[in-house]
Amino acid sequence: MKPVLIAGTGNIFFGDDGFGVEVLRRLDTADLPDGVSAVDYGIRGVHLAYDLLGGDVKTLILVDALPMGEVPGTLAVVELDDEALAEITGQSTPLDSHSMNPQAVIAALHAVGGHVDRILVIGCQPATVQPGMGLSPSVVAAVDAAARLAIETATSLIPQPIEKR
Repeated sequence: MKPVLIAGTGNIFFGDDGFGVEVLRRLDTADLPDGVSAVDYGIRGVHLAYDLLGGDVKTLILVDALPMGEVPGTLAVVELDDEALAEITGQSTPLDSHSMNPQAVIAALHAVGGHVDRILVIGCQPATVQPGMGLSPSVVAAVDAAARLAIETATSLIPQPIEKR
């Protein structure tokens, strides 16, 4: 793994919960700088937690549906600070290979002895997470912007080489 990982998450069988999966599908990996990898994890939260165990990933960028009380399709970048992480990892969340919300991933990672220095979530307000395939129109409209945001966010985290004069 590279130092920055963009991880698309969610369940395509629950409407807008498939947001992260669709963003990763549309993300052009040719636009990723050195040091950044992008993987669609879907509902494989435990797989992501185990991939993070190697310690190579210093920053995790989760792309997921994120209920924020906003208009459906609203995008936000949220950093999980130490207080939020302590609250999440202090919960006794059982390991569930099909649970992919950020809390479950972080709890699973800590349960197996892992750590990531920094965690960001690129979230999109869902319209619905009821059973059914396909994203709502407002969330579909946010997918390309979220893919660009993921690349911009990851690029900003990679140190730029100093030009020699």
